[in-house]
Amino acid sequence: MVRAAGRIAAATFAASALFLLAACAGPGAGSGELKTASDQTPAEKRAGIRVQLAVGYYQDGKYDIALDEVKQAIAADPDYAEAYGLRALIYTAMGQLPLADENYQHALRIAPGNPDLSNNYGSFLCQSMNKPGQAMRYFDTAIRNPAYATPVSALVNAGVCSIKNRNFDAAERYLLDALRFNPDLQASNLGLARIYFERRDYQRAGFFINRLIDTAKLDALSADALWLAMRVQRKLGDRTHEATLAAQLRRRFPGSTEYAAFERGAFDE
Repeated sequence: MVRAAGRIAAATFAASALFLLAACAGPGAGSGELKTASDQTPAEKRAGIRVQLAVGYYQDGKYDIALDEVKQAIAADPDYAEAYGLRALIYTAMGQLPLADENYQHALRIAPGNPDLSNNYGSFLCQSMNKPGQAMRYFDTAIRNPAYATPVSALVNAGVCSIKNRNFDAAERYLLDALRFNPDLQASNLGLARIYFERRDYQRAGFFINRLIDTAKLDALSADALWLAMRVQRKLGDRTHEATLAAQLRRRFPGSTEYAAFERGAFDE
């Protein structure tokens, strides 16, 4: 189950990347306060333009060019925290985890309490460094900041990270709070279904699995989501629905660990 929770977390952090990148491209944010365009110095404006260019290259997978743009942003303004935060994202994508960690920490020394950087660093600690316990305080810092534009991102990340840490009570609180912002969040519905499945509360697990299926295209669900849905439907005795999900898993993910588990009948592992 921990491995599956890790895949939920990976999908969740990937899904929130656009929010985080957009934040990196904007002006800096301290604790409880956001800068507006009129607050920016000429150096910050030059750095911001370079960071915006770097974001585009990062999204295109052109990491070397993105790093060059970040380098020029830092040359324009050595205290532009978002440049270091973006460089951390790039290094993470490149597998350079010590460099990513160093840049996150530097960014947070410049802008302690920055909610986007805090959320990013929490995601990095949980997913890339496998330190979910250390990650939680960074998510909480982001969530508590009243100026944070996208607290739902940190709530979801905190929830799936708590699942990874097998702290299901905390995960439930975070994910239910996230659903108050958006009841159709796929990661929240999937995470809550997993929590209740772990607790053997199959009726509630079924409620959130069905809501996930109702709000997402069936052929867009991950192997992990399909496998969890199959196990929930089996517990509920809905073999027709289970067979439909099994057909999806067989067609789309024949080489997956989830399909291998299905083939050997490992519904209770």
